[in-house]
Amino acid sequence: MIIIKSPREIEEMKPASQIIADCYREVAKLIEPGITTLEINDFVSRHITKLGGKQFTKGYNGFPAETCTSVNDVVAHGIPSNRALMDGDLLKLDIVVEYGGWFGDSCYCYAVGNIRPEAQKLMKVAKECLDLGIARALPGGRLGDITSAIQQHAEANGFSVVRDLLAHGIGRSLHEEPSYEHIGVAGKGIRLKEGMVFTIEPMVNEGTFRITTDDDQWTARTADGKLSAQYEHTIAVTLDGPLILTAQ
Repeated sequence: MIIIKSPREIEEMKPASQIIADCYREVAKLIEPGITTLEINDFVSRHITKLGGKQFTKGYNGFPAETCTSVNDVVAHGIPSNRALMDGDLLKLDIVVEYGGWFGDSCYCYAVGNIRPEAQKLMKVAKECLDLGIARALPGGRLGDITSAIQQHAEANGFSVVRDLLAHGIGRSLHEEPSYEHIGVAGKGIRLKEGMVFTIEPMVNEGTFRITTDDDQWTARTADGKLSAQYEHTIAVTLDGPLILTAQ
């Protein structure tokens, strides 16, 4: 069942999402060659606490850290470690925060130092896919309007969209209905209604859309070892248009 949020409840959801946005603004100052993903994770964890939020990721279904730090061919659920970032890396940093009983969820992709032109294009297209999807989160529309726009733009640029990892509704729980892939047909899928709140989080791969999972049962990688980029926002469907709760 999809849980519709009232305007008041959507307002109550904003602080969790804005703590995430503030984390991204601050951590961007630290990301450079030589810093480890564990140092990034620990900074974000401290910053969430400083702002009065609660981290949720650590311990969720056994995940061992406060954030997901996914580098290069790691699509999602990368575990922070003492691996130092190198010039040319792509870092996807996924942050979840709980505040006042409400959740926010977002992911941002960072270029570490100087990245190759193909990686720059991948990042650009992944961000455009997110923006195109958000623009179609309108009352009366269909979920397929969002997903088809994402898929078509990625594939028109020679990239692919991951199928096996899903976006989701969000609210009092991190994962609510609907759960959905970022592929589809315009005009198909569930009808979008005012008060729906969900993530849009396309994972765009340089090569194949297929992924594999490491022995740690978390780290998802591109099956061909090529790069992946991702941007994610928590959005609300409103009569005034899409409201990006995690906007920076």
